[in-house]
Amino acid sequence: MSDVPHSFRFHLPAPAATDMFARRVAALLGPADCILLGGPIGAGKTHFARAAIRALTHDAQEVPSPTYTLMQGYDAGDRTIWHMDLYRLGEPEELMELGLDTALEDAITLIEWPERLGSLTPARHMAITLAQAGEGREAVVQLVGGDWKRMSEGLS
Repeated sequence: MSDVPHSFRFHLPAPAATDMFARRVAALLGPADCILLGGPIGAGKTHFARAAIRALTHDAQEVPSPTYTLMQGYDAGDRTIWHMDLYRLGEPEELMELGLDTALEDAITLIEWPERLGSLTPARHMAITLAQAGEGREAVVQLVGGDWKRMSEGLS
């Protein structure tokens, strides 16, 4: 797998570009794929997650931020999606009580504030770090662990 690129950088000049990028990534996701969404408040983590979830479900899907519930599930036909916002997480072990281990095994997971996972950070994940860049945003993608060939080819 050494010939597969592990890092990508994208300039997203407007919210519509973030939507298109999220839809592009979502089209490549499968069961047990985990996206860790990093960046400061206002960087676009929830915006990205909302666009990806709508791409996998339907455009009118209501996607509230799970800041207070920590986890929100979505049915996408033959796939399950879990959107997690760990900003208010007390201890990472709380996630085990909520079923993090099961979600990581067979669902698509989108996790905001992943640094709060601590030792529970999955070995195989796609880290997307979003940051303000002038009038738009920049997304830095890192593919970590396991086989990401499908994703790497789709992002190239």
